[in-house]
Amino acid sequence: MLLDKQFHGDLEATSKGQMLAASTAVDGSAGYVAIEGVSGTLHGRSGTFVLQHSGTMTRGVPQLIVAVVPDSGTGQLAGLAGKMEINIADGKHSYDFQYTLSDTP
Repeated sequence: MLLDKQFHGDLEATSKGQMLAASTAVDGSAGYVAIEGVSGTLHGRSGTFVLQHSGTMTRGVPQLIVAVVPDSGTGQLAGLAGKMEINIADGKHSYDFQYTLSDTP
């Protein structure tokens, strides 16, 4: 599956990526991995970075890790580190991005 997203808020960006997923014969159990390249601004600082996804669903119980790939930040986002939580409500996705960014762009 190809990813094509837009982010709005503190992170104003677009992203493109690719996801690979597998489901099982047990209802509600599956897994996925993805790599997503993000380009835009974070609190007005521009650059790019990469997110790595790893998710599983065990009989309907999700476990998900979305992390900034170490040292993937470019431009004013060099040194970016962090993780992103995806919240899904009423079929809509929102994101909580917990990150650190050096004071020197």
